[in-house]
Amino acid sequence: MNLELERKSIWQQIDDAELKEINEYGERYKDFLDKCKTERECVDFIEKKAIEHGYVSLDEAIKTPVKAGDKIYINFRNKAIALFLIGKECMTKGMNIVGSHIDVPRLDIKPTPIYEDSELALMKTHYYGGVKKYQWPTIELAMHGYVKTKDGKEINIVIGEDDNDPVFYITDLLPHLGKDQAKGTLAEGIPAESLNVVIGHSSYGISEKENPIKKNILKLIHDKYGIVEEDFISSEIEMVPQAKARDIGFDRAMIAAHGHDDRVCSYANLEAILKLEEVETTAVSLFVDKEEIGSYGNASMSSAFFENTVAEILASRGDYSDILTRRAMQNSKILSADVSAAVDPDFKDVNDPHNAALVGYGIGVTKYTGARGKGGCNDANPEFIAEIRKKFDDNKVIWQTCELGKADQGGGGTIAAEIAKYGCEVLDCGTAMLSMHAPVELVSKADCYMTSKAYHAFLK
Repeated sequence: MNLELERKSIWQQIDDAELKEINEYGERYKDFLDKCKTERECVDFIEKKAIEHGYVSLDEAIKTPVKAGDKIYINFRNKAIALFLIGKECMTKGMNIVGSHIDVPRLDIKPTPIYEDSELALMKTHYYGGVKKYQWPTIELAMHGYVKTKDGKEINIVIGEDDNDPVFYITDLLPHLGKDQAKGTLAEGIPAESLNVVIGHSSYGISEKENPIKKNILKLIHDKYGIVEEDFISSEIEMVPQAKARDIGFDRAMIAAHGHDDRVCSYANLEAILKLEEVETTAVSLFVDKEEIGSYGNASMSSAFFENTVAEILASRGDYSDILTRRAMQNSKILSADVSAAVDPDFKDVNDPHNAALVGYGIGVTKYTGARGKGGCNDANPEFIAEIRKKFDDNKVIWQTCELGKADQGGGGTIAAEIAKYGCEVLDCGTAMLSMHAPVELVSKADCYMTSKAYHAFLK
């Protein structure tokens, strides 16, 4: 019996076979990241993978009574998606749920975005989620989005990912003239309304004197996509880093990419459920939107879409009642699959060293998130934590405990508090990472793999 808690790096505990699995998993995960830079792209990817593995849509599944072994998915407004593998036990006894989110911090294009100033055409942006605004200028940006016109036309836009595509750019002030800028705080250095994206410069071929560059850009957009300026009002367009997911270091043991928070847990969640064919307890993988802005909105964890889906599945049996849905929700056990902060060697002082995660030490188990006096957290029950500890250990999952910084330093939240309102057991459990909410973030390949292994152990 070990009286003292001991933790070791994953790299010190694996064999050649598991090292191979880690590296192969890393390649699949990078492919996902490169293909899925928006919520809609994530939903499309997950839906296609689910169908390949025998999942059918909810509308199709409930045409007949749902039974054990059925694989069901719901694509909710192309912004969230849930996968259900129906277990042998009645759903009213509860489900095993892994809940992740697919939205990430980024720059959104405003509804009326295009203007001309100082011989440049630019787009106005509105930052989404918690970002350090000074990190976004002077990097290459790609444009991903969706437009719906009044006449029903749907246009998907991806510009900047192909080597032959142009990219986009936000300027910054040169240091020679930046004396006043340098006097301010980091937060003040780049105001939100200065995050304007350069989209053009040429007025060639335009005879009008007023805003010729803007007019040229609008013409080019119309020629390629058939949309006019007003169509941006019914669009959803994001500016994201152009860079592809890349290995980091001589040993290629880490991955740098946009959107690890929370797509590292989302992809782990997807692989975990797709490996399952038969379960006692219904297994559910959730991929929701809007976590980064507080889980508001109709495709977020605070909306009723998930509860409504459970009700639809129960109703297919012909004995539906409200109380059965309530029982199914309350009796469920949930891992809130979201990232945590790993110790950064250059910023150690923001952490409690006794309770902070280290990269490469496995999936992080977080009893509570929140801020300062645990404000906004779920605070998981010891009984459930003990159950998860045993399940992870029995399945050779390497894990660690963690907190999001010192108690007075700040903090953050997940979807845990939103889903805990049903009275179910909830525990935050996800990958520890570096440079969270930066345009490009950093994770350990070993932690990525171990996260998926943990979710699979929980769901099976």
